[in-house]
Amino acid sequence: MKFVDEAKIYVEAGKGGNGCVSFRREKFVPRGGPDGGDGGKGGDVIISGKSGLASLMDFRYKRVYRAENGKHGSGKDKTGKDGRDITIHVPLGTIVYGEDGATPLCEITREGEPRIIAKGGRGGRGNSRFQTSTHRTPLEFDYGEEGEGRHLYLTLKLLADIGLVGLPNAGKSTLISCLTDARPKIGDYPFTTLRPSLGVLQDGDTTFVVADIPGIIEGASDGKGLGVSFLKHIERTGMLLIILDISSGSPDGDYRILLSELGSYNEELLRRKRLIVLNKADLVPRGDCAEWESFFMGKGEQVLSVSALKRWGIDRLKRELAKRGSGEGDHKAPLGDVS
Repeated sequence: MKFVDEAKIYVEAGKGGNGCVSFRREKFVPRGGPDGGDGGKGGDVIISGKSGLASLMDFRYKRVYRAENGKHGSGKDKTGKDGRDITIHVPLGTIVYGEDGATPLCEITREGEPRIIAKGGRGGRGNSRFQTSTHRTPLEFDYGEEGEGRHLYLTLKLLADIGLVGLPNAGKSTLISCLTDARPKIGDYPFTTLRPSLGVLQDGDTTFVVADIPGIIEGASDGKGLGVSFLKHIERTGMLLIILDISSGSPDGDYRILLSELGSYNEELLRRKRLIVLNKADLVPRGDCAEWESFFMGKGEQVLSVSALKRWGIDRLKRELAKRGSGEGDHKAPLGDVS
């Protein structure tokens, strides 16, 4: 399934039904009075989160959503039927903006919390509402009000406990396939991951949602490469795994690039709990692993060496993540020491 995290749609609530002009015509009831009923209310447009959805793909095929109009009133003081509401289901983590794309209207983070995004029009009054002691045969009535209509901009920021961040080809996709049930595309070339992947990590009673974010390159915060289109997905992760390719010869340089891009995009990300994972440990001597671990520990980082391909150190990594999930071994990240 193609991953889509932005969409523009148009929603329109239902129009209220018109009021009715009617007079009683009953046997043995002389001078029957007005009995025109009110119109029904127009249906609302509702947005609701649904946990089974992971993309805004559906909105590429359907962009216009209209609720049902209210029915007109009728004689015998019968009120018209209210129009049916329409509910639009979106993935958890969706932010709904106004047409300008800058004003957030609501944020959908929980299932089962519907938000009315466009209100249906009020039904018009029938002529019986206009009767007074001096105005016995009113011909007045109200037309139903128009429902609200608006263009909406939807953007999705994934909700995950752990976000995998690294340069292209650092082995993130292989790692998430070892940690979770996710099966992303894996290949020996940059930008294999062109859309975020979600997986579930279970360790005993502890469950995490892990997101593999497409590779970040230098200048990503300025829009280079896949740019900010995917950086936004790590804003809601509780913890970051910084994946470094230890076989690259310069994991310290990769580390500086990643922290610099994260800080340029959102400085708060540098304060997020994080764990440095030195991947591809099978490609370097063991002494190099110990040396680089000491280097990053000297910067105040928590660090582990693994080989996702050979599955070395994966069980230890799962245990470390489980500790942090239970609150044990929490480590406050240093404030972006990229020196």
